[in-house]
Amino acid sequence: MRIGLLTEGGYPYVSGDARLWCDRLVRGLAQHEFDVYALSRSQDQEDEGWVPLPPNVRRVRTAPLWMAEDDDMVLGRRARRRFRECFGELAAVLCGASGGSSVLGGASVSGDASFSGDASASGRAPGSGVSVSGGTSTREADRFANALYGLAELARDEGGLAGALRSESAVRTLERACRAPGAHRAAREARVPDLLAVATYVERALRPLSLDWYEDNGLGAVDLCHAASGGTAVLPGLLARHFTGVPLLVTEYGVRLRTHYLTAPDAPPAVRSLLAAFHGRLAAEAYTRAEIVTAGNTHARRWQERCGADRGKLRTVYPGMDARPFAEVGDSPDCADPDTLVWVGRVEPAKDLVSLLHAFAEVRKRQPRTRLRIVGAPAGAEGAAYLGHCRTLAAQLFPDEADGPHAAGDNPVSFEEIGGPELPGAADAYASGAVTVLSSVVEGFPLSLVEAMLCGRVTVSTDVGAVTEVIGGTGLVVPPRNPQALAEACVALLRDPERRARLGAAARARALELFTVEQNIEAFHGSYLEIVSRAPIRRVVLDEAGAPLPFAVPAEAHVPVRWADPSPSPRLVARGGPGWATDKPVRATTPAPAPEGAR
Repeated sequence: MRIGLLTEGGYPYVSGDARLWCDRLVRGLAQHEFDVYALSRSQDQEDEGWVPLPPNVRRVRTAPLWMAEDDDMVLGRRARRRFRECFGELAAVLCGASGGSSVLGGASVSGDASFSGDASASGRAPGSGVSVSGGTSTREADRFANALYGLAELARDEGGLAGALRSESAVRTLERACRAPGAHRAAREARVPDLLAVATYVERALRPLSLDWYEDNGLGAVDLCHAASGGTAVLPGLLARHFTGVPLLVTEYGVRLRTHYLTAPDAPPAVRSLLAAFHGRLAAEAYTRAEIVTAGNTHARRWQERCGADRGKLRTVYPGMDARPFAEVGDSPDCADPDTLVWVGRVEPAKDLVSLLHAFAEVRKRQPRTRLRIVGAPAGAEGAAYLGHCRTLAAQLFPDEADGPHAAGDNPVSFEEIGGPELPGAADAYASGAVTVLSSVVEGFPLSLVEAMLCGRVTVSTDVGAVTEVIGGTGLVVPPRNPQALAEACVALLRDPERRARLGAAARARALELFTVEQNIEAFHGSYLEIVSRAPIRRVVLDEAGAPLPFAVPAEAHVPVRWADPSPSPRLVARGGPGWATDKPVRATTPAPAPEGAR
């Protein structure tokens, strides 16, 4: 089988999202071939290079999202009219210009949140005034799809739309849609800076429309497309399906609409509303066209359903963790210090270490010998500032205790990073304590909890994101932003070593059953086979008289054995979209691909 893996800001680059699970997937399915189509997010990401690619990665093509390619295309009068019509229709859908409400991919804008669960679980941005509710409008969905594919067909006919999407005409078209009768209030109040911000974002998101990836020698030659995330990464799969009928599988470990709410709470209302509409509409279109949609957890799956995904298409595929680095610690139940709490993760405000420190102050009143190890590196400048604030707070809460159980000058809270002589790996961090704590106020899929479970450690966590789903009764869960409840749960476990051991063993068994690389790979492999078994034959080979050859593509064509022995040649990697001619060899030792007749 030949899979087109679609990524945005991740694999095959050294840094970025979804890098690890994509690499494990490709290596775990060595019997299949992969063509990787990657969208990069920054110059730094491209400069860092790629991870080592396995032999079954047949081809890699990349294109940047961080800079605009000058296509030097000057649209004629008819093409300009087509662009205004298609882009105007897309803008009208985002503004809700045909009705009285804004639609967020099957969700309406209202003043109050109406998503099930608490604010942290639903991902509603504080103060946003925007929520997910209601059902999708078939007519609006069709309008968005027609506009999107109309722009794609225009880009294919004209050789690209980069210039048109960045033009003043695009901004004016968006402005007219915002001022049209029936546009929702946030759109009507959009100012010029708001319109420019939205137009810039939409242009960046729609850059895949101008790529030359959709012909028979590109995505048209794969058996299926697998989008490794939502958002812009889905667009190449949608266009491959539209132009050549390639089936699509969409995987989301974090729903892009939810991410938008969480990362843009302070944006102007017009920008927030219009971009939420774009994310929601694009998600709904991807869910409609995809054969199968996978979610990384039930929390993400509920968001997908709210954004219009058919429940019959949905599958839950948990992220796969490599259990081998944690095997030695997991097999030995003894911990380095039964009086130590451990927190592991990225240091950032969403992790709410302030509440953890206040909770630990309560723990110390009841268990004076307890220590807290905070293990992790700051995430960016904001994380570094937050780490400094937490260090200051720890010094204020726990001044040097000359008469306490610790030596003078010894603070019971330590801030450390993995990689030193004392904590060379993540497993050593979890092994250093009796209880692992998670204090987040916002969380997706808590990988740190899975690591702790693989180490056989009992956990105390806040009830956010997919925490309860991951823990499944093998740890204690408390409300977020509640230091008192967090402290009481930690004390209960510190005082009961038998309970700790029992819950830790159950946690390890659960993690090995549900959250390993093997189960992740097997789940995707089954989805691939299910999709291909239902997909119609798309490539018809004709004989000299023009009649189809019924056995031109035998089953043996997809067996990963080289039946022919062509002269060796280096495998080529094609980069980018129109105008890019930077093919280069990856490895001279890689076997040459089979000839087209053998496929």
